[in-house]
Formats: sequence, structure tokens, C-alpha cells
Amino acid sequence: MTQSLDDSPVKPLSILDLMAMKQAGEKITCLTAYDASFSAILDKAGIDVILVGDSLGMVVQGHGSTLPVSMADMVYHTACVARGRRRSMLIADLPFLSCATAELAAESAARLIQKGGAQVVKLEGARPEIVEFLSSQGVAVCGHLGLLPQSINQLGRYRVQGRE
Repeated sequence: MTQSLDDSPVKPLSILDLMAMKQAGEKITCLTAYDASFSAILDKAGIDVILVGDSLGMVVQGHGSTLPVSMADMVYHTACVARGRRRSMLIADLPFLSCATAELAAESAARLIQKGGAQVVKLEGARPEIVEFLSSQGVAVCGHLGLLPQSINQLGRYRVQGRE
């Protein structure tokens, strides 16, 4: 339980809360943040989920892709965002090659959760074996299909995948 700006207790949203919202037909909002101040603004505005995306490589660090983003970068920015939010659920991206194997994915997820304060980790692409392994270890996982920026060198350009 955390304290809100007016000192009343605030319970961060959980997976169960999001499932209940979905069952009730409520819309679930999600926006991206990379620092504590923007996170606090989103949280105060009532955004349900805040994502710390590896897009910070392009948006914050000035890189041409998400590929240079390290685990250390993701842990740092996730921890910053965690300090700014109270109610919003916190999801953090697993950066390029941080989930190449199930064991590496578990190590990476542990860092984002233990040091960064993430509640959920997000991985790119169809990786059911990684999702299954992480879930069996008690890690909440968000899958990501569609635009796959971590695959830019393999695909040759940014384009949406997995429409079917």
C-alpha cells in the first residue's frame, strides 16, 4: 500500500483488478513513461497501466532503434517510474536479447521486478515457451505482437506483424 499525494492510502492496481475491469467491459488505459515526474502525472490522471518501454532508446537516449537499450537502462527507468506512481500498474519491457532463453528471461524479469519495481514484464514476439516458463515462476507477463522494433535488423524495416 502506498500513500497518495493527499496522504490517503492507495492500493496499486493488480492483474486481478485488470481482469475485473475487462470482465465488466471497462476500458483499460495504458501510456508510456520514462521518469518519475511524468509517471506521477499519468497516475494522477487516472491512467490504469504505465509502460516503461524500450522505446526510451529512441525517445530519451536519441538512438535510431531500441536495440542499444540495456537491462541496466530498463531497471533504472522502471525504478524512476515506480517512484512516481501510486495506483497505476507498472509494466516494463524486456530489452533486446534479455529473454533469449527461459533462464535469461527469468533473470531479466527478476531484475525488473526486484530492483525496478515492475509488476509485469513485457516481451516482444511470439515466445510461448518463455511466457510459460516465466508464468510458472510467478512472473506476470504481457505479450506483444504487432510492430516488432527489436526485430528491425531481421525484418529490414518497421512493419506490423501478427495481424492474424
